[in-house]
Amino acid sequence: MLLLDIMSKKICNEVYIIAEIGQNHQGCPETAKRMILEAKKAGCHCVKFQKSDLAAKFTSSALNRKYVSDHAWGSTYGQHKEYLEFSKEVYHLLQDYSREIGIDFTASAMDERSLEFLADLRVPFIKIGSGDANNFPLLTKAASLQIPLVISTGMQTMSTVDKIVEIMSESRNEMYALMHCISAYPTPPTDCNLGLISVLMRRFPNVTIGYSGHELGVSITKAAVLMGARIVERHFTLDKNQKGSDHRCSLEPAEMCSLVRGIDQFRHNKYLLNANYTVEEIIKMLGGGDELRAALSEVENKDILECELPCRFKLGKSIVAARDLDKGHKIQVSDLTIKVSEPSGISAETYFDIIGMQLTRSVNQDEPIIENVLTS
Repeated sequence: MLLLDIMSKKICNEVYIIAEIGQNHQGCPETAKRMILEAKKAGCHCVKFQKSDLAAKFTSSALNRKYVSDHAWGSTYGQHKEYLEFSKEVYHLLQDYSREIGIDFTASAMDERSLEFLADLRVPFIKIGSGDANNFPLLTKAASLQIPLVISTGMQTMSTVDKIVEIMSESRNEMYALMHCISAYPTPPTDCNLGLISVLMRRFPNVTIGYSGHELGVSITKAAVLMGARIVERHFTLDKNQKGSDHRCSLEPAEMCSLVRGIDQFRHNKYLLNANYTVEEIIKMLGGGDELRAALSEVENKDILECELPCRFKLGKSIVAARDLDKGHKIQVSDLTIKVSEPSGISAETYFDIIGMQLTRSVNQDEPIIENVLTS
């Protein structure tokens, strides 16, 4: 499989291209099938969806909150998400269709139940999205399955990325890739921080680095490939003007074709044999432009950007009580789970830090853990 050859660094003159359908299918299986076909026609190697078990991903308060938006498919956030969530039967149908036309099929695992579902589905790899890059229990379980993983790193710090690599190393799972990503929709060119691709490649020389882009157009993604990204993921849509918050920063079929053709030209010209181009060389190769120059500006370290905060506040994971916990109880691993919570609690990356701490008051099941209920 091409992806595995890229992950193992057997080849360097290829790029694996993922069309992220996500939930741009509008809850319609027939639309999803049409999108799979259009992605195949464009030359993509893979189509990817998003799989959630809503009760495992969200607290009840997050699901029950009112959702007032032009993009809403229900009056509560739970109804909205349920409308867009495909059943097990539909996943099998779409997987079979993808196999029939010759394109890889997978999904992001948004919680542990969905991880188990995708493992049972025998997908070629599982995606861990940026919202779960600090969900260390999910990552630990995913790594233990010895299934290839593609892990996005949006709205995370470098210390979190270091922890991801540590978890994979401890599980002796070498079949994974890290995706440079900025979780802003769309991402302004000044925040694309493509220089982080080089930073990640130097810091983790044995790990394949990719790019999951949310910017408008395809030039910046082409630049990411010239910087060294060997897996590329872009959101995909049939029409940017459709209802849904992801459509605007997605590529329509003609744009995806343009991206694939550009990468094919890089391969034909043997540009991909080199991952050490200077910024000026990349700008010249792609025809220049202020936005491209802004995207390629030098970056020294990975931090959470201001443009990512809306997404982190909306979809970032918190530590939540897995059962009712009494005042004075000392926190154990079995007491906790990770969910999108409303209101939010302690951020998921502190999961291991609070084990053994004591509760200063009782906490109900599905209630977020907050700092002032903990003491050492």
